[in-house]
Amino acid sequence: MSELLENLQWRYATKKMDPTKPVSQEKVDYILEAIRLSASSSGLQPYEVIVVTNPDIRKQIVPHAWNQAQITDGSHLLVFAAWDDYTAERINYMFDLVNEKRGFKNEGWENYRQMLLSTYPERDADTNFEHAARQAYIGLGSALIAAAEMKVDSTPMEGFVPEEVDKILNLKERGLKSVLLLPLGYRADSGDWLVDLQKVRRETDEFITVID
Repeated sequence: MSELLENLQWRYATKKMDPTKPVSQEKVDYILEAIRLSASSSGLQPYEVIVVTNPDIRKQIVPHAWNQAQITDGSHLLVFAAWDDYTAERINYMFDLVNEKRGFKNEGWENYRQMLLSTYPERDADTNFEHAARQAYIGLGSALIAAAEMKVDSTPMEGFVPEEVDKILNLKERGLKSVLLLPLGYRADSGDWLVDLQKVRRETDEFITVID
């Protein structure tokens, strides 16, 4: 337990990455697997992760993300893209996948499928997208922890224009909308104003309430 907390103490939102130090594929795969194994509402996994290593594509994204240099200085850019809507096809795919992998059908599970089919597709697309986007944040949490465990630096970003990133990555055609950016890399030896500053969080008794 202490090692996990030490890793979380070590990590910070890296402001300057060293472009000469790429993250190994093995470590990236570990982080991606942690995201894939994350919890999601009803197990639907209503988002995807796009891994961008192409330098030219990352350069195109930079001006639409407040010119944050980590996007190009890091070796990998993870783009969390949520479903633009819940459809019967998407819901059925995940339920059918569960039945296939487990090798049997469960009445309660099938009843739950019908409940979702009668609820989610009937809602407006914006409501469904916002729900799906919140699931992507769960995956982001897993990514940050896994990256810290691998001693890989990362910087979660909401400061970008999703519509522009969607165009660059052709996400609309795939029924996806970008939600979060996460560059992966290694902190530079100098030039990062945040690296040596103390991590500050609210005290436990101000942050956690226990109700007996």
